Amino acid sequence: MTEILEEWVPRTRLGKLVAEGKIKTIDEALASGLPLKEPQIVDVLLPNLEDEVLEISMVQRMTDSGRRSKFRVTAVVGNRDGYVGVGVGKASQVAIAIQKAINDAKINIFKVKRGCGSWECGCGEEHSIPFKVTGSSGSVRITLIPAPKGLGIVAGEVAKKVLELAGVKDVWTFTRGQTKTTINFARATYDALRKTMYIKR
Repeated sequence: MTEILEEWVPRTRLGKLVAEGKIKTIDEALASGLPLKEPQIVDVLLPNLEDEVLEISMVQRMTDSGRRSKFRVTAVVGNRDGYVGVGVGKASQVAIAIQKAINDAKINIFKVKRGCGSWECGCGEEHSIPFKVTGSSGSVRITLIPAPKGLGIVAGEVAKKVLELAGVKDVWTFTRGQTKTTINFARATYDALRKTMYIKR
């Protein structure tokens, strides 16, 4: 953490507050209402963050000088304890695209509301989600349903990675649309998890 602070020169108001030690936790940073625009803020406040590359694909576009190729990377970050983010990065080199995707995921991080919304369980622990939520991106639509303890994550590989890094241990999922499109599948799962923050009435 001290190494990050030594190398990092904050450029935003939130970054300066973190560097000065006035904001000490990620919860305080997210609750401040200030935009999270520097990945280093997350590095300082969540040092135990894990990252996972979900997909590396090549995208091409035509320009006046000919066809230009770039790599597009979809990545997810999380601490397996309630915090998760999904991001996308593009660059002409794979390593740079991966770093851009991870940084993008860090600035999109949020806190997942976990709970035990399964009527079959009712243990009161934070192993699943509190209620049924649905998220969408492009043609992909995913519904997350609370599951009893010990069931595990019943989901496709991409959604499973996002849910695992978010700290959700047991959940049923139901999907529709082109789930082979990794970027939309990841974003739809992310969108569904974001909806756990809103209290169901």
